[in-house]
Amino acid sequence: MKDYETFKLGDVKLLSGKILKSAKITYKTYGVLNKKSDNVIVLPTFYTGTHKRNEGFFGSGRAIDPNKYFIISINMFGNGLSSSPSNSLNPQDGPRFPNITLWDNINCQQKLLTEKLKIKKVALVTGWSMAGCQAYQWGAQFPKMVKSILPFCASAKTSIHNHVFLEGVKASLIADKNWNKGNYKSPPISGLKAFGRVYAGWAFSQEFFRKELYKTIGFKRVEDLLVDWENDHAKNWDANNLLAKIKTWQTSDISAGPLYKSDFKKALKSICARTILMPCDQDLYFRTDDNLFEAEYIPNVSIRPYNSPFGHCAANPGYDKGFELELDKNINELLK
Repeated sequence: MKDYETFKLGDVKLLSGKILKSAKITYKTYGVLNKKSDNVIVLPTFYTGTHKRNEGFFGSGRAIDPNKYFIISINMFGNGLSSSPSNSLNPQDGPRFPNITLWDNINCQQKLLTEKLKIKKVALVTGWSMAGCQAYQWGAQFPKMVKSILPFCASAKTSIHNHVFLEGVKASLIADKNWNKGNYKSPPISGLKAFGRVYAGWAFSQEFFRKELYKTIGFKRVEDLLVDWENDHAKNWDANNLLAKIKTWQTSDISAGPLYKSDFKKALKSICARTILMPCDQDLYFRTDDNLFEAEYIPNVSIRPYNSPFGHCAANPGYDKGFELELDKNINELLK
Protein backbone atom coordinates (compact mmCIF):
# COMPACT_ATOMS: atom_id res chain seq x y z
CA MET A 1 0.00 0.00 0.00
CA LYS A 2 1.34 3.42 -1.00
CA ASP A 3 1.99 5.84 1.85
CA TYR A 4 1.85 8.93 -0.35
CA GLU A 5 -0.52 10.84 -2.61
CA THR A 6 -0.14 11.72 -6.27
CA PHE A 7 -0.97 14.99 -8.00
CA LYS A 8 -1.34 14.57 -11.75
CA LEU A 9 -0.10 17.65 -13.60
CA GLY A 10 -0.79 16.57 -17.17
CA ASP A 11 1.70 17.70 -19.80
CA VAL A 12 4.07 20.30 -18.32
CA LYS A 13 6.11 22.76 -20.33
CA LEU A 14 9.61 22.83 -18.84
CA LEU A 15 11.99 25.74 -18.58
CA SER A 16 13.90 24.22 -21.51
CA GLY A 17 10.80 24.48 -23.69
CA LYS A 18 10.37 20.71 -23.82
CA ILE A 19 7.24 18.97 -22.56
CA LEU A 20 7.23 16.53 -19.65
CA LYS A 21 4.36 14.25 -20.62
CA SER A 22 1.79 13.02 -18.10
CA ALA A 23 3.77 14.57 -15.27
CA LYS A 24 3.06 13.65 -11.69
CA ILE A 25 4.29 14.83 -8.33
CA THR A 26 4.01 12.65 -5.24
CA TYR A 27 3.81 13.94 -1.71
CA LYS A 28 2.69 13.19 1.82
CA THR A 29 1.09 15.52 4.35
CA TYR A 30 1.31 15.43 8.13
CA GLY A 31 -0.74 17.36 10.65
CA VAL A 32 -3.81 19.51 10.00
CA LEU A 33 -4.19 22.77 8.11
CA ASN A 34 -5.53 25.39 10.54
CA LYS A 35 -8.45 27.75 9.85
CA LYS A 36 -6.15 30.61 8.87
CA SER A 37 -4.11 28.32 6.61
CA ASP A 38 -0.97 29.92 8.03
CA ASN A 39 0.71 26.86 9.55
CA VAL A 40 2.09 25.36 6.33
CA ILE A 41 5.64 24.00 6.18
CA VAL A 42 7.07 22.65 2.92
CA LEU A 43 9.81 20.02 2.96
CA PRO A 44 11.19 19.16 -0.48
CA THR A 45 13.34 16.03 -0.76
CA PHE A 46 17.14 15.84 -0.99
CA TYR A 47 19.25 14.01 -3.60
CA THR A 48 18.75 10.42 -2.42
CA GLY A 49 15.74 11.31 -0.33
CA THR A 50 12.02 10.62 -0.34
CA HIS A 51 9.15 11.91 1.76
CA LYS A 52 9.84 8.96 4.07
CA ARG A 53 13.40 10.07 4.80
CA ASN A 54 12.19 13.62 5.46
CA GLU A 55 10.42 12.26 8.53
CA GLY A 56 13.76 12.45 10.34
CA PHE A 57 13.54 16.25 10.34
CA PHE A 58 10.30 16.59 12.31
CA GLY A 59 8.21 15.01 15.02
CA SER A 60 6.27 15.59 18.22
CA GLY A 61 8.20 18.02 20.41
CA ARG A 62 10.50 19.06 17.56
CA ALA A 63 10.53 22.55 16.01
CA ILE A 64 8.54 21.15 13.10
CA ASP A 65 5.78 19.47 15.06
CA PRO A 66 2.88 17.82 13.17
CA ASN A 67 0.69 18.61 16.18
CA LYS A 68 1.12 22.31 15.34
CA TYR A 69 1.93 22.49 11.64
CA PHE A 70 0.63 21.20 8.33
CA ILE A 71 3.71 19.63 6.78
CA ILE A 72 3.88 18.92 3.05
CA SER A 73 6.76 16.62 2.10
CA ILE A 74 7.22 16.72 -1.68
CA ASN A 75 9.22 14.27 -3.78
CA MET A 76 11.36 15.97 -6.38
CA PHE A 77 11.32 14.87 -10.00
CA GLY A 78 13.72 12.02 -10.68
CA ASN A 79 13.56 10.30 -7.29
CA GLY A 80 11.53 7.36 -8.55
CA LEU A 81 8.21 8.43 -7.00
CA SER A 82 7.43 11.68 -8.81
CA SER A 83 7.97 11.62 -12.59
CA SER A 84 11.34 9.97 -13.21
CA PRO A 85 13.29 8.10 -15.89
CA SER A 86 12.35 4.83 -14.17
CA ASN A 87 8.57 5.37 -14.22
CA SER A 88 8.02 7.37 -17.42
CA LEU A 89 6.70 5.82 -20.61
CA ASN A 90 8.43 5.75 -23.97
CA PRO A 91 9.62 8.09 -25.47
CA GLN A 92 10.62 9.72 -22.13
CA ASP A 93 11.79 6.63 -20.28
CA GLY A 94 15.34 5.98 -19.11
CA PRO A 95 17.99 8.17 -20.74
CA ARG A 96 15.31 9.90 -22.84
CA PHE A 97 13.83 11.62 -19.79
CA PRO A 98 13.99 15.40 -20.33
CA ASN A 99 16.33 17.60 -18.29
CA ILE A 100 14.51 19.00 -15.26
CA THR A 101 15.56 22.16 -13.43
CA LEU A 102 14.74 23.29 -9.91
CA TRP A 103 12.61 25.98 -11.55
CA ASP A 104 10.50 23.16 -13.02
CA ASN A 105 10.29 21.38 -9.66
CA ILE A 106 9.15 24.47 -7.77
CA ASN A 107 6.77 25.55 -10.50
CA CYS A 108 4.99 22.21 -10.16
CA GLN A 109 5.19 22.18 -6.35
CA GLN A 110 3.49 25.57 -6.34
CA LYS A 111 0.72 24.14 -8.52
CA LEU A 112 0.26 21.32 -6.01
CA LEU A 113 -0.12 23.80 -3.16
CA THR A 114 -2.38 26.30 -4.90
CA GLU A 115 -4.49 24.08 -7.18
CA LYS A 116 -4.81 20.86 -5.17
CA LEU A 117 -4.31 21.91 -1.55
CA LYS A 118 -5.73 25.47 -1.93
CA ILE A 119 -2.83 27.03 -0.03
CA LYS A 120 -1.83 30.65 -0.63
CA LYS A 121 0.89 31.21 2.00
CA VAL A 122 3.77 29.11 3.31
CA ALA A 123 5.20 29.70 6.78
CA LEU A 124 8.50 27.94 6.06
CA VAL A 125 10.35 26.06 3.34
CA THR A 126 13.36 24.16 4.63
CA GLY A 127 15.54 21.24 3.69
CA TRP A 128 18.92 19.58 3.49
CA SER A 129 21.22 19.64 0.47
CA MET A 130 19.18 19.66 -2.78
CA ALA A 131 16.07 20.21 -0.65
CA GLY A 132 17.74 23.35 0.68
CA CYS A 133 18.47 24.42 -2.89
CA GLN A 134 14.73 24.11 -3.49
CA ALA A 135 14.07 26.29 -0.43
CA TYR A 136 16.13 29.08 -2.04
CA GLN A 137 14.26 28.48 -5.30
CA TRP A 138 10.90 28.84 -3.55
CA GLY A 139 12.07 32.11 -1.99
CA ALA A 140 13.15 33.59 -5.32
CA GLN A 141 10.51 32.10 -7.60
CA PHE A 142 7.49 32.86 -5.40
CA PRO A 143 8.74 35.59 -3.05
CA LYS A 144 5.26 36.80 -2.04
CA MET A 145 4.10 33.32 -1.07
CA VAL A 146 6.89 32.28 1.32
CA LYS A 147 7.31 33.84 4.77
CA SER A 148 10.61 32.16 5.71
CA ILE A 149 13.23 29.77 4.38
CA LEU A 150 15.99 27.79 6.04
CA PRO A 151 18.30 25.99 3.62
CA PHE A 152 20.89 23.85 5.40
CA CYS A 153 24.03 22.44 3.77
CA ALA A 154 22.87 23.94 0.46
CA SER A 155 23.39 26.86 -1.92
CA ALA A 156 21.40 29.14 -4.20
CA LYS A 157 23.60 28.23 -7.16
CA THR A 158 25.73 25.16 -7.71
CA SER A 159 29.40 26.14 -7.63
CA ILE A 160 31.88 25.05 -10.29
CA HIS A 161 33.67 22.84 -7.76
CA ASN A 162 30.39 21.21 -6.75
CA HIS A 163 29.71 20.61 -10.46
CA VAL A 164 33.09 18.91 -10.85
CA PHE A 165 32.48 16.69 -7.80
CA LEU A 166 29.26 15.50 -9.43
CA GLU A 167 31.08 14.81 -12.70
CA GLY A 168 33.33 12.46 -10.74
CA VAL A 169 30.58 10.33 -9.23
CA LYS A 170 28.75 10.34 -12.57
CA ALA A 171 31.86 9.11 -14.39
CA SER A 172 32.24 6.22 -11.95
CA LEU A 173 28.68 5.11 -12.70
CA ILE A 174 28.72 5.27 -16.47
CA ALA A 175 32.06 3.43 -16.68
CA ASP A 176 30.15 0.21 -15.96
CA LYS A 177 30.21 -2.04 -19.07
CA ASN A 178 26.47 -2.62 -18.63
CA TRP A 179 25.64 1.10 -18.69
CA ASN A 180 24.99 1.10 -22.45
CA LYS A 181 24.30 4.86 -22.55
CA GLY A 182 21.44 4.39 -20.11
CA ASN A 183 19.75 1.66 -22.15
CA TYR A 184 20.73 -1.09 -19.73
CA LYS A 185 18.86 -4.38 -19.74
CA SER A 186 19.86 -5.05 -16.15
CA PRO A 187 21.02 -2.51 -13.56
CA PRO A 188 24.69 -1.46 -13.85
CA ILE A 189 25.47 -2.81 -10.37
CA SER A 190 29.24 -2.28 -10.56
CA GLY A 191 28.72 1.34 -11.58
CA LEU A 192 26.15 1.94 -8.85
CA LYS A 193 28.52 0.48 -6.25
CA ALA A 194 31.38 2.62 -7.53
CA PHE A 195 29.10 5.66 -7.39
CA GLY A 196 28.31 4.99 -3.72
CA ARG A 197 31.94 4.28 -2.80
CA VAL A 198 33.22 7.49 -4.40
CA TYR A 199 30.39 9.57 -2.93
CA ALA A 200 31.17 8.39 0.63
CA GLY A 201 34.50 10.20 0.54
CA TRP A 202 32.74 13.50 -0.15
CA ALA A 203 29.84 13.08 2.26
CA PHE A 204 32.03 13.23 5.38
CA SER A 205 35.03 15.39 6.31
CA GLN A 206 38.70 14.52 6.65
CA GLU A 207 38.35 14.87 10.43
CA PHE A 208 35.53 12.31 10.41
CA PHE A 209 37.89 9.68 9.04
CA ARG A 210 40.96 10.82 10.99
CA LYS A 211 39.08 10.51 14.29
CA GLU A 212 37.41 7.25 13.17
CA LEU A 213 33.97 8.71 13.80
CA TYR A 214 32.45 6.10 11.49
CA LYS A 215 32.56 3.89 14.61
CA THR A 216 29.98 6.18 16.24
CA ILE A 217 27.42 5.41 13.51
CA GLY A 218 27.73 1.64 13.50
CA PHE A 219 30.80 0.80 11.41
CA LYS A 220 33.85 -0.97 12.81
CA ARG A 221 36.03 -0.23 9.78
CA VAL A 222 36.10 2.30 6.96
CA GLU A 223 35.52 -0.57 4.56
CA ASP A 224 32.24 -1.40 6.31
CA LEU A 225 31.02 2.15 5.68
CA LEU A 226 32.07 1.98 2.02
CA VAL A 227 30.30 -1.32 1.49
CA ASP A 228 27.17 0.12 3.10
CA TRP A 229 27.24 3.05 0.67
CA GLU A 230 27.80 0.64 -2.22
CA ASN A 231 24.84 -1.49 -1.26
CA ASP A 232 22.53 1.44 -0.61
CA HIS A 233 23.02 2.79 -4.12
CA ALA A 234 23.00 -0.63 -5.82
CA LYS A 235 19.82 -1.84 -4.09
CA ASN A 236 17.77 1.33 -3.77
CA TRP A 237 18.51 3.55 -6.76
CA ASP A 238 17.97 3.46 -10.49
CA ALA A 239 21.02 4.67 -12.40
CA ASN A 240 19.08 6.91 -14.79
CA ASN A 241 17.24 8.47 -11.86
CA LEU A 242 20.54 9.30 -10.15
CA LEU A 243 21.89 10.92 -13.31
CA ALA A 244 18.68 12.86 -13.99
CA LYS A 245 18.90 14.42 -10.54
CA ILE A 246 22.59 15.18 -11.04
CA LYS A 247 21.62 17.23 -14.09
CA THR A 248 19.06 19.05 -11.96
CA TRP A 249 21.67 19.64 -9.25
CA GLN A 250 24.36 20.85 -11.64
CA THR A 251 22.03 23.41 -13.21
CA SER A 252 20.72 24.68 -9.87
CA ASP A 253 20.64 28.48 -10.06
CA ILE A 254 17.83 30.60 -8.61
CA SER A 255 18.43 33.24 -11.29
CA ALA A 256 17.81 30.84 -14.21
CA GLY A 257 14.49 31.45 -15.92
CA PRO A 258 12.31 34.33 -17.08
CA LEU A 259 12.20 36.29 -13.78
CA TYR A 260 15.87 37.16 -13.35
CA LYS A 261 17.46 36.09 -16.64
CA SER A 262 20.65 34.81 -14.97
CA ASP A 263 21.17 37.93 -12.83
CA PHE A 264 22.17 36.04 -9.68
CA LYS A 265 22.49 39.07 -7.41
CA LYS A 266 19.07 40.34 -8.49
CA ALA A 267 17.56 36.95 -7.69
CA LEU A 268 19.11 36.94 -4.21
CA LYS A 269 17.86 40.47 -3.56
CA SER A 270 14.34 39.37 -4.53
CA ILE A 271 14.01 36.93 -1.63
CA CYS A 272 11.53 38.58 0.74
CA ALA A 273 11.36 35.68 3.18
CA ARG A 274 13.02 35.81 6.56
CA THR A 275 16.06 33.69 5.89
CA ILE A 276 18.49 31.69 7.98
CA LEU A 277 21.33 29.99 6.15
CA MET A 278 22.89 27.06 7.97
CA PRO A 279 26.03 25.70 6.27
CA CYS A 280 28.35 23.12 7.78
CA ASP A 281 31.91 24.45 7.83
CA GLN A 282 33.33 21.00 7.02
CA ASP A 283 30.93 20.30 4.15
CA LEU A 284 33.20 19.45 1.20
CA TYR A 285 30.94 20.65 -1.60
CA PHE A 286 28.31 23.07 -0.27
CA ARG A 287 30.78 25.57 1.11
CA THR A 288 30.20 28.20 3.78
CA ASP A 289 31.87 30.83 1.58
CA ASP A 290 29.10 30.45 -0.99
CA ASN A 291 26.50 31.15 1.70
CA LEU A 292 28.48 34.15 2.95
CA PHE A 293 28.35 35.60 -0.56
CA GLU A 294 24.59 34.98 -0.77
CA ALA A 295 24.06 36.64 2.60
CA GLU A 296 25.49 39.89 1.22
CA TYR A 297 22.45 40.24 -1.06
CA ILE A 298 19.49 38.50 0.60
CA PRO A 299 17.67 41.35 2.42
CA ASN A 300 16.46 39.70 5.62
CA VAL A 301 19.10 37.08 6.32
CA SER A 302 21.13 35.60 9.13
CA ILE A 303 23.89 33.07 8.56
CA ARG A 304 24.55 30.45 11.22
CA PRO A 305 27.47 28.18 10.25
CA TYR A 306 27.81 24.95 12.18
CA ASN A 307 31.14 23.16 12.53
CA SER A 308 30.87 19.38 12.40
CA PRO A 309 33.32 16.64 11.39
CA PHE A 310 30.36 14.82 9.88
CA GLY A 311 30.64 17.29 7.00
CA HIS A 312 27.68 17.32 4.64
CA CYS A 313 26.17 14.42 6.59
CA ALA A 314 26.01 16.48 9.80
CA ALA A 315 22.39 17.05 8.76
CA ASN A 316 21.60 13.37 8.30
CA PRO A 317 19.11 12.57 11.08
CA GLY A 318 20.76 10.74 13.95
CA TYR A 319 24.37 11.57 13.09
CA ASP A 320 25.08 14.84 14.92
CA LYS A 321 22.71 15.65 17.78
CA GLY A 322 24.24 19.11 18.13
CA PHE A 323 23.31 19.96 14.55
CA GLU A 324 19.74 18.80 15.13
CA LEU A 325 19.43 21.00 18.22
CA GLU A 326 20.78 24.07 16.37
CA LEU A 327 18.52 23.37 13.40
CA ASP A 328 15.45 23.21 15.64
CA LYS A 329 16.52 26.38 17.45
CA ASN A 330 16.82 28.26 14.16
CA ILE A 331 13.52 26.91 12.85
CA ASN A 332 11.76 27.96 16.04
CA GLU A 333 13.16 31.47 15.59
CA LEU A 334 11.70 31.71 12.09
CA LEU A 335 8.33 30.34 13.13
CA LYS A 336 7.79 32.76 16.04
